[in-house]
Amino acid sequence: MEKKPSPGKNRAEQNGSFPLTTTVLLLIILLTVVVRLGLIDVPLERDEGEYAYGGQLILQGIPPYQQMYNMKLPGIYAAYACILAVFGQTHQAIHLGLLVINAATILLVFVLAQRLYDAMVGMVAAVFFAVMSLLPSVQGVFANSEHFVILPALGGLFFLLRALEEKRQGMLFVSGLLLGLSFLMKQHGAAFILFGGIYILYDQSCGRPVNWRTVLSRIGLFSLGAAAPYGLICMFFAYSGAFDKFWFWTFEYARTYTNQVPIIAGLSLVKDRSLEIIKSAPLIWLLVFIGLITIWVDQRSRRKSDQRSRRKSVFAVMLMAFSFLAICPGFYFRPHYFILLLPASAILAGVSLGVLQERILKNRSLVIKFGCPLFLAGICVFASIYQHRNILFEMTPYQVARAVYGLNPFPEAIEVSRFVTSTTEESDRIAVLGSEPQIYFYSRRRSASGYIYMYALMEGHRHALKMQREMIEQIELTRPKLLIIVNVRTSWLKRRDSHPLLMTWLQSYQAKHYTLVGLVDIDQQNSVYHWAPDVNWPPGSPYWIAVLKRKNGF
Repeated sequence: MEKKPSPGKNRAEQNGSFPLTTTVLLLIILLTVVVRLGLIDVPLERDEGEYAYGGQLILQGIPPYQQMYNMKLPGIYAAYACILAVFGQTHQAIHLGLLVINAATILLVFVLAQRLYDAMVGMVAAVFFAVMSLLPSVQGVFANSEHFVILPALGGLFFLLRALEEKRQGMLFVSGLLLGLSFLMKQHGAAFILFGGIYILYDQSCGRPVNWRTVLSRIGLFSLGAAAPYGLICMFFAYSGAFDKFWFWTFEYARTYTNQVPIIAGLSLVKDRSLEIIKSAPLIWLLVFIGLITIWVDQRSRRKSDQRSRRKSVFAVMLMAFSFLAICPGFYFRPHYFILLLPASAILAGVSLGVLQERILKNRSLVIKFGCPLFLAGICVFASIYQHRNILFEMTPYQVARAVYGLNPFPEAIEVSRFVTSTTEESDRIAVLGSEPQIYFYSRRRSASGYIYMYALMEGHRHALKMQREMIEQIELTRPKLLIIVNVRTSWLKRRDSHPLLMTWLQSYQAKHYTLVGLVDIDQQNSVYHWAPDVNWPPGSPYWIAVLKRKNGF
């Protein structure tokens, strides 16, 4: 008797196209590696600087929230610590780590899309994801936490499909565990856990009659796995005595932070941001919308008894919906949030070309069946890459930072850090008055305060004044050797209701205890650096960084 292939078996192997699949995947990853290696020297942006500094502290035995405060969950700091331990403590090493993470995610997009549909859809989805995750519209060159969220999330969803199709209960725990890890990378990962739980309910409700004992058992295993990483982290911080700080920053302040943008403003922002991202790869996004329409039409035309087809369609559409939900907390809709949307979008784009292969080219030769969709995918990819050729291939690292982030002082942070390293000892503390934690990382000097961002102190919530007072107290107690003052609006985001205490204190404190030893005039083309003794006030640019050294005897 002929053995039937399992639903999840590689269809490329079944039709003899396994060498083609492998070749295409290797080519996708190789080309992605080449492009990312060309951009490896781009300076860190401030979120990368935060994660890198947090990872650096972990390698020194200092857990998060002790000497560095932020609302991110600690998974991203641990991930960066691993990258720094393996590749070294440089910005190039961080982008090399991102290269590895991105390559692994490309493979997972392929295996998930293949599990849902076939090898053709998997290959197309992989190449589309590889391109979209590189584009400046989502700040894809930078190692933002969203890259670290989707890697375990995709792994968890892959095991979820296997567990349900193959009736393997243990895999539900593994699925939940991986999705729980995605949540530890950033709170936005909770949307994928919610998706997994709801899809299990949907899948189990498709059978008749519904065995509620089995349903509750599977939901329980999945939930146990999803809760385990966060539960262990809470136990760790409780044991270390840092739970109060951990809870305040990752829950209480995080909740305050997500309630500051009005819904109307958020809707306007998501519309504008979405248009920018669609314009960055219009042909690929056209295929995403065609894929959604294709699924809707396909399900209307199929028999209700075709449960497997219905399940995979529901999975793909639900994944898109919950991926969008993942970018919504706080209604900030920052460009890199949309990385969370890319795997689902790439799969839908793959579905549109998969239908071309399945319906129109089904009686053609293997070369035509695979060649035509891949050729069309290649046109979309080439158009997107050509549109962004300047940033991807032609610009210097300095120019890339300027093109993506404007006058944010990310290139300048490297040169300032060199000066810090040359004028301080490893045991000296420094204080950056601004939101540029990458300076701590580059210089390998610890902050005099746990406040590495100024944003929370400038916001209008009830904790802001207390935070300012705490920062002032920490700096006065630590007496940092250098003060680094960043005069760039995006490094502070001061508002009309920002309390003036910190700024008033800074003016008198630095005048009494510090003297100017460095000044950077920030410019769009080439910033100008002045170091003592050749440094004079006032600056020649409205945007500047001042480096001040503590006076002897103070």
